[in-house]
Amino acid sequence: MLILSPVEDRGPKGGILSLHGGGMIMGGRRDHVSHLLPHVIEGSAVVVSVEYRLAPDHPDPAPVEDCYAGLVWMAKDAAELGIDPERLLIAGVSGGGGLAAGTALLARDRAFPRLSHQVLICPMLDDRFATHSSRMVDREGVWDRHSNLYAWTAVLGERRGGPDVSQYAAPARAQDLSRLPRTYIDTGSAEGFRDEILLYARRLSEAGVSVDLHMWGGAFHGFDMSVDQAAVSRAANATREEFIRRALGGEAV
Repeated sequence: MLILSPVEDRGPKGGILSLHGGGMIMGGRRDHVSHLLPHVIEGSAVVVSVEYRLAPDHPDPAPVEDCYAGLVWMAKDAAELGIDPERLLIAGVSGGGGLAAGTALLARDRAFPRLSHQVLICPMLDDRFATHSSRMVDREGVWDRHSNLYAWTAVLGERRGGPDVSQYAAPARAQDLSRLPRTYIDTGSAEGFRDEILLYARRLSEAGVSVDLHMWGGAFHGFDMSVDQAAVSRAANATREEFIRRALGGEAV
């Protein structure tokens, strides 16, 4: 794991478990933490980034169980890390966003720890390829349907798309989304995950979860990091950063 802490200790801080992207088949703990650094620099957060095992060498349930183990470690060692246990957030990008959603479900169902917020950035939620958007991006962009098919098959093998896939591996399959933490979730309108994200956000809201949903017009998968100076990327990053800042401050809204 990678642990990022403020230089100056100004008292208890929020804790953010960060899960990198890469479709659960690539990447490492140093990826996708830069967008959380402002909160560490400001002294409001400790960030723990998990080096979870990757498919296909380590298929489901290894990735999500590693992420849950990281969350449990962070919660149990909260005092030593200088973290307020009432302000535990989980954040993930793409494949890491799906793992964050799955880990939040595990934390709820295993009754530990209690998360205050989940931040799901263009999350990878559904292995079934049943939506329009899951099929619309073909051999273009950062992550098309072929990349998505390869990744899900690496994670799930022959179970992909079938009836024997856990909700913790593919959170879109969860029947009960109640009692989950307040959620920030975003997507681009030209994103292969768009429809599953919109549906997940709606179902969370219907289950009584407070949801901040943002769909950014014309944006593609990973736009906010790959072209971070574009106007839409600046808007998306600023909106997400402000949500996290309020969450770390313990604000309800």
